Amino acid sequence: MNNPVLELRDISKKYFAGKSNEISVLNDTNFTLQRGEIVGLIAPSGAGKSTMLQIAGLLDDATSGEVLIDNVQANTGKDKIRTKLRRETIGFIYQFHHLLPEFSAIENIALPQRANGASKADANARARELLDRVGLSKRYDHRPAELSGGEQQRVAFCRALANQPKILLADEPTGNLDPETSDQVFAALMELVRETGLSALIATHNHDLAARMDRVVRMESGQLVEV
Repeated sequence: MNNPVLELRDISKKYFAGKSNEISVLNDTNFTLQRGEIVGLIAPSGAGKSTMLQIAGLLDDATSGEVLIDNVQANTGKDKIRTKLRRETIGFIYQFHHLLPEFSAIENIALPQRANGASKADANARARELLDRVGLSKRYDHRPAELSGGEQQRVAFCRALANQPKILLADEPTGNLDPETSDQVFAALMELVRETGLSALIATHNHDLAARMDRVVRMESGQLVEV
């Protein structure tokens, strides 16, 4: 199996507190995500997994190393080009849904599509299709405050997939939910990812959830190792 959609090559990330205090978060980290593969990422808090996901998603710069998407180096070049690549290729899910409170479920999912050039009709149709897939066909016009925590996160899943990305990066996507809701919402996410053929890297503290994925990697001392 050698059909990578995402590669991290010798990624290091250092922060500097003052002139002499250097903090290394990632140390020559290497990772390959194959096309159609779902990988679980487990790590204790503060180990650097969120930093790694931010770098993989072109939201943060590595101190050194390369990020390759479809075998093309993606972490260099102009911000405008990187923004376009990120918008069209990568979907993000976070622990907190970050939905816009003044907009309905459909509108939250349509907005990134409209930013990517889709018509209002096409964006709304795509939003309805995704909401139907996660069992929210009766919640089209509900705003986030009118939805449960699990429903809010399902809408966030749909928003991440709105532009039909190749890669999904998720940072503790069910970490803010109770165990029963977490299990239900995670099952909906996995079904949606499988149906759409996405490649996904999903960070979680829950080892049972991680075990449902194709393989699992663990972050140790700023590097990733197979579990």
